Amino acid sequence: MRGVDSLAARSAGSLWVATCAAITSLPQLCADARAEVVVIGAGYTGLSAALHAAAAGRDVIVLEAGEIGAGGSGLNGGQVIAGLKHDPDDLESLYGERVGAQLAACSGSAPDLVFDLIRKHSIECDAVRAGWLQLAASQRHLRSLERRAAQWRGRGADAAVLSDREAAGLTGTSRYCGGWIDRRGGTVQPLAYLLGLARAAMASGARLFIRSPAAKLSRRGEDWCVETPRFSVTARTVVVATDAYTGRAFDSLRRTVVAVPSIQVATAPLPQHLRAHILPAGQSVSDTQRILRYFRLDAAGRFVLGTRGSYRDVPIPTDSRAHERAVRELYPELAGLPLQYRWGGFVAMTPDGIPHLHEPAPGLLAGLGYNGRGVAMATAMGRLLARRALGETSASLGFPITPVRPIRLHAFSRMAARATIRYLQARDALERSVRRPPSRAPA
Repeated sequence: MRGVDSLAARSAGSLWVATCAAITSLPQLCADARAEVVVIGAGYTGLSAALHAAAAGRDVIVLEAGEIGAGGSGLNGGQVIAGLKHDPDDLESLYGERVGAQLAACSGSAPDLVFDLIRKHSIECDAVRAGWLQLAASQRHLRSLERRAAQWRGRGADAAVLSDREAAGLTGTSRYCGGWIDRRGGTVQPLAYLLGLARAAMASGARLFIRSPAAKLSRRGEDWCVETPRFSVTARTVVVATDAYTGRAFDSLRRTVVAVPSIQVATAPLPQHLRAHILPAGQSVSDTQRILRYFRLDAAGRFVLGTRGSYRDVPIPTDSRAHERAVRELYPELAGLPLQYRWGGFVAMTPDGIPHLHEPAPGLLAGLGYNGRGVAMATAMGRLLARRALGETSASLGFPITPVRPIRLHAFSRMAARATIRYLQARDALERSVRRPPSRAPA
């Protein structure tokens, strides 16, 4: 959707950049090259695909338009979440019992893959697997979450419904009516995890080139040729893994998603007396507001909160005013604690709320559209793309391969998304203003 420039420019104010050691001395593509698989995009999807393909013995080249982490994979909230936006029963209704069950199983086990890779490759990324909380902003939402928890429990997930008091005890805020905990989930330092995948892929033999954007794709006999502004890579298989940052070189794919901004803020480290009751067990949280809020603590005890933001490549302080209000609303005791970091990136949303694996032509693969759950699902998608590139049949993947269907009137999607965000923000604000003030959370 957007070109990726320098990491420093596009992630100014990012907590993750400030607390992570970058990989130095990565090269640009400086000559024509050949590989068995060329991966376009060095986010979670692309690096997972490269790692799995290279580990299986394939010669892999990765082309990254900017620097590692300058896209959404380096700028997200670091929440490792199981499942998709749709509940398992809904997936079976949409895709049929067999395929829907496979899709639920694949997405439900995605956090296992993340934490397995972290252990296997000794990735230092502050990984914590204490669970994910989804909390209800209303009683109506709570009933939906109770059904969701029951469906996942029925499929073997370690999950439980939370009362309002239990939710308050785990979070330190009484702003929610209850919810559920999914103990499959957790958190990572998202940029550190991404860089760990890059190191693991290169250790397995993948060649990684930065500042080498794919400008054109063409067919040359049985091969594909990916042209950058100066040089090209020829390969039998191409994996497009650019998600919300897909450019016009892949225009049909770009128009299958809407890139929506997500802005985050982080406080200074919390004093110990506040850490004792604000998310004391280390879970991450998402809520069910129309414009959802998600929050967590980082390894140093900083409170990190994110929600939708304005359409800018780099957020400015005025973009985070709603975030400041949200922090004060959830935790009035944090009102005097300064916000030290402000940053943001783009999330690829699909019309049906489901990620898609595409194969528009033989040897051309793509996966994108994680709808805010990209840490786990993009990692899993990368492995699926690698399996397909290695010759596995589509029937055995356990994930449907779907046609590329561009969104009608996609040129107006940003305008529509901006208007929708403002409308939903107003409705959420109105509901919060008339909601009865809750009692203080138990210490």
